[in-house]
Amino acid sequence: MTDPLEPQNVSSDADATAPEAPATYSPSADVRPGWASDTTTRWPATTAIAAQPVETAPVQATDRPGRQSGLGTLLVVALLSAMLASGGTFLGLSSAGLLNGRGGGANNPVDSARASGQPVTIDESSAVIDAAAKVGPAVVRILVGGVNPDVTGEIPTEGIGSGLIYDADGWILTNRHVVRDSSGQLADSLTVELKDGRRFDGRIYGVDTLTDLAIVKIDVDTDLPTAAIGFSSELKVGQLAIAIGSPLGTYSNTVTSGIISATGRTVDVDGTTRLTNLIQTDAAINPGNSGGPLIDAAGNVIGINTAVARDSNGIGFAIPIDLARPIMQQALAGEELSRPYIGIRYEAINVQVKEREHLTVDRGALIGPSQNAAGETLPGIIPDGPAEKAGLKEGDIVVAINDRTIDTEHPLDATLAGFAPGQTVDLHILRDGASLVIKVTLGTRPPTLTP
Repeated sequence: MTDPLEPQNVSSDADATAPEAPATYSPSADVRPGWASDTTTRWPATTAIAAQPVETAPVQATDRPGRQSGLGTLLVVALLSAMLASGGTFLGLSSAGLLNGRGGGANNPVDSARASGQPVTIDESSAVIDAAAKVGPAVVRILVGGVNPDVTGEIPTEGIGSGLIYDADGWILTNRHVVRDSSGQLADSLTVELKDGRRFDGRIYGVDTLTDLAIVKIDVDTDLPTAAIGFSSELKVGQLAIAIGSPLGTYSNTVTSGIISATGRTVDVDGTTRLTNLIQTDAAINPGNSGGPLIDAAGNVIGINTAVARDSNGIGFAIPIDLARPIMQQALAGEELSRPYIGIRYEAINVQVKEREHLTVDRGALIGPSQNAAGETLPGIIPDGPAEKAGLKEGDIVVAINDRTIDTEHPLDATLAGFAPGQTVDLHILRDGASLVIKVTLGTRPPTLTP
């Protein structure tokens, strides 16, 4: 059922049970130009000339009515006409913005602000500045196993990344691959560096079995700065996106900006790990940015940066913050990190899948065999899993969980993340054209499964 031309539609709540392998995440750096914004330029006031009185020589009456008084009078008239014409031309050119190399008109708010002597603020630039100032103090650098590029002068490809303080008691959200050592195992020791330069010993509280996420804890005596956690479910393609992190492990608290390029992306990492439902952005993300926040124009965290496409320019990916929220809450409650589990493999249905598989719907999740990141074909129903026990079959289409519709904007894995292991839910199914409701008690996603 898997079309190699459409790998982005294949997903699973139970991918290959392969041992964890190191993720290098080492694509080439993405170079983006900087743009200068001159907010100090003042355009000349166009009302000054119009306010100046025009002095003219008196015109003497002649002895004969209807005759001009000679050459002198003609010169005065010519001079007066030239002055008025030049003043009008200046006013026209200035109001059109042509004297200073810019187009515009009287209704242009930028022109109006400059003409009135007020500083001009570019909204997008101001938003980036404000958002970075708001979130920056909560972004940390994470060093694994004694790695310290500031001392060695070398740029490491492993054992370094970024993180986000989401609770003042020292709870940090980052990537799973950031807290691995060079052998691919979870690190025994971590160093967490704050923006102000303070360093703390960190410990891994837990790793996520669904996504490339991990929770790190540091012990502090005072409250730490935190970032506001937003929502990713209503993201719009084209909206402003801002990334903060430590690119290449050396440039701490670097800020880059771009837009949300797409949502719902799937990428394979190093041939062993498949990440689904990702946010795509053209904000520059480089090795070392991993684990840092992706934020919106208001300074709310909407994702956690995780990877960039190899051999690309301006294609980066972030895990939606809505997927991270459940494990963040579990850590704060002192619970073991866990994910709900149906025990199926599926393909997200869109118009192309509908046509290829001759389906009657263009949304939902089609249960069936699929390939993992290593190219192995795996069954759609996991043996002894909750789905098999509940009677689900390959070919079934999951169209809703309880009252939550499954579609391209609300994929199955993201919707499922809103439930808890052990909870019984109603799966709304289409089977051979008939609608069914099957109750499934959600299991706990096995820790041996890789994202």
